[in-house]
Amino acid sequence: MKPFNNNDLDMESGNLEKDKEKLLRSSKVVKVHNQALLSGLAYCLSSCSMILVNKFVLSSYDFNAGISLMLYQNFISVIIVSVLSFMGIISTEPLTWRLVKVWLPVNVIFVGMLITSMFSLKYINVAMVTVLKNVTNVITALGEMYLFNKNHDTRVWAALFLMIISAISGGLTDLSFHAVGYAWQIVNCFLTASYSLTLRRVMDTAKQVTKSGNLNEFSMVLLNNTLSLPLGVLLIFVFNEVDYLLRTPLLRLPSFWLVMTFSGCLGLAISFTSMWFLHQTGATTYSLVGSLNKIPLSIAGIFLFKVPTSLENSASIFFGLVAGVIFARAKMRERSQS
Repeated sequence: MKPFNNNDLDMESGNLEKDKEKLLRSSKVVKVHNQALLSGLAYCLSSCSMILVNKFVLSSYDFNAGISLMLYQNFISVIIVSVLSFMGIISTEPLTWRLVKVWLPVNVIFVGMLITSMFSLKYINVAMVTVLKNVTNVITALGEMYLFNKNHDTRVWAALFLMIISAISGGLTDLSFHAVGYAWQIVNCFLTASYSLTLRRVMDTAKQVTKSGNLNEFSMVLLNNTLSLPLGVLLIFVFNEVDYLLRTPLLRLPSFWLVMTFSGCLGLAISFTSMWFLHQTGATTYSLVGSLNKIPLSIAGIFLFKVPTSLENSASIFFGLVAGVIFARAKMRERSQS
């Protein structure tokens, strides 16, 4: 028989430890990939569902109170975030008067962005909304150039030019064209671009007036939605939605309230899943997936709401969606070079 040897035992235990390390490494890689895939799917599902549900409420139910819908969705978000913060699941900054004063200007733009999105979605089909939203990228790029002296790559400008062409050709060939809806969407593009450009500066100032010196995403969600409530109530009276709310029979339907509440939960889900996906991957992957996400959304919007379309309009929509993907890839290349 072979005599017992300590070296053999050491070698065997060493091999066992190596195998264990390999197993841990492989399981860790699988876990990370699963987290990234799961968060990406959750983000795509929630963002697509939010737009489709809003379109369903405004068009299929023929609900003519977009500000009230926004107000109710923000109210649901405030309740959920407050409960999660109270239970200690998430951490949020206390809303001090100094923080409110700093954040109020950007919140006004935020509310305007949400309301104009509601108004445009009522009159324009989902596919054209996704294409017209590309104009926001053009305005943002010009704003970055003039406000922050940021120079963009030639590929970025080429993609932005394609976006403008697709938006114009899409509008000219849109069989369900509605001038009011397009006007609201153009205003929405300017407000969305203004929000993204203003947010950078306001965030730096807001961090200085918080108790912890930091402002996480949950605090921003709570801050935006809380401040939007009094402003939303004021706008309901300005746009005379109170009379409509008192007359409409929709508010007596339990199914309508269920859909409204579901849309509010989806709005908050977008905030959470986008943060989750961004942490699991990165800004470049996030922007690329966001552009690719518009393709199934546009197809679903056309088929679910039976949108009348033509070959020219479908080609313009597809051209605009491809331009969005090209823009995202160009921005990824620009970030990697910088």
